Amino acid sequence: MGFLRGAVAAMVLLLAGCSSLPTITPDMAQPRGTPVRLAGSHGALSAQQSKAILARLQSQGTPTDIFDRHLALEEAIVGSPLTAGNQVRLLQDGPATYRAMFAAIAAAQDHINMETYILEDDAVGQQFAQVLIAKQRQGVQVNLIRDSVGTLGTPAAFFQQLTDNGIQVLEFNPVNPLLARKTWELNQRDHRKLLVVDGRTAFLGGINISSVYSGGSRKPRKATPTADSLAWRDTDLQLQGPVVAEFQKLFIATWEAQKGPPLAAKNYFPPPERVGQQVVRAIGSSPDEPYSHIYATLLSAIGSAETSVRLTNAYFAPDPQLLAALKAAAARGVDVTLILPSQTDSWLVFHAGRRYYEQLLEAGVKIYQRRGVILHSKTALIDGVWATVGSTNLDWRSFLHNQELNAVVLGADFGSQVQAMFDKDLAESDPVLLADWQRRTLDLRLKEWFARAWEYWL
Repeated sequence: MGFLRGAVAAMVLLLAGCSSLPTITPDMAQPRGTPVRLAGSHGALSAQQSKAILARLQSQGTPTDIFDRHLALEEAIVGSPLTAGNQVRLLQDGPATYRAMFAAIAAAQDHINMETYILEDDAVGQQFAQVLIAKQRQGVQVNLIRDSVGTLGTPAAFFQQLTDNGIQVLEFNPVNPLLARKTWELNQRDHRKLLVVDGRTAFLGGINISSVYSGGSRKPRKATPTADSLAWRDTDLQLQGPVVAEFQKLFIATWEAQKGPPLAAKNYFPPPERVGQQVVRAIGSSPDEPYSHIYATLLSAIGSAETSVRLTNAYFAPDPQLLAALKAAAARGVDVTLILPSQTDSWLVFHAGRRYYEQLLEAGVKIYQRRGVILHSKTALIDGVWATVGSTNLDWRSFLHNQELNAVVLGADFGSQVQAMFDKDLAESDPVLLADWQRRTLDLRLKEWFARAWEYWL
């Protein structure tokens, strides 16, 4: 699915300016002991109220330094508040996610804001187009941000039918420099996947709008499936509550930064309501900022881990700092386990990441490869109480060149759901053993060497 987009991007990226990952020391961001402040449905909570909520979360989970040290640092890094009173639903794979999205769209009364990397002109894409057009005709304003490279293969006529029906469509960083609304920055892509309905419900994660997600990853398949017949394994979240306003702010900020037309006057920020018990932080990253907020907070979370680090990720090509954080966690006795793909749609990233398997295994990191699917999930769980789901891959492109979007959810209740999902994927994965990996063939080593030269651009 990504070959055409990747090929075009690779040719032009060489013309773009270079940047590098900064050395981030999260412990320097804010002094230890700084109180963590939470926001609720009526604004910021008092220090005493915030402390009580964090104490409750801590009492429910594994003893961990995260609640004592990491969260204040995370807030200093990210800037967005922890919000209390949210409801979070974990969605696995395309069919469940699309059903939930369509139900929310059908119930929309005021507006729909959608941001996506890929939007295909296929059965799923056309289904989305038709339901969005239907809501626009009912007076619900639909605003859509679509990435130019991600939608490179989608015919212009597909988007024309949307605009002809009143939907506002904004192309993020057009490939054609003549259409650029600011400095031409082709290397910067919008990799976010976000749907906000009426300012009250938000969806985010790794799922694009494409028929490759039509099959669930848990369904029985042929004994010897081809790459084209494999189901895509992915993860999304559905959120309600005060945190939705934070995701709405990120959508509007992108719209304005891309100099989109004025948004129709709608109720984009309805009064927040407490609808659940979950504590959530919205984290958006942009290459316009000094460093990736998601990258920095993930490094901080891994650095604060005391018992376990569970990472599931589609595209793994770590930079030296992430590599060091994983090895350091394992060295201090943390159980570090990675679930990575066994098959992929991105050959270069796949082999670039495998170059690091040997040193990770030698450091005590456990690596598993998910079999029978195209793994596209991007999730992390630290100490069973700090979880994140979003669009961010563990590669240079996500950390340096892309706009990305994640949610961090705190607490053992949601953590147990992510752990159960991780365990299911682990049961359908094969371990990578150090002795076996050291005996891998010469052709695999050559592929790793070749891919390594390109990993900065991947």
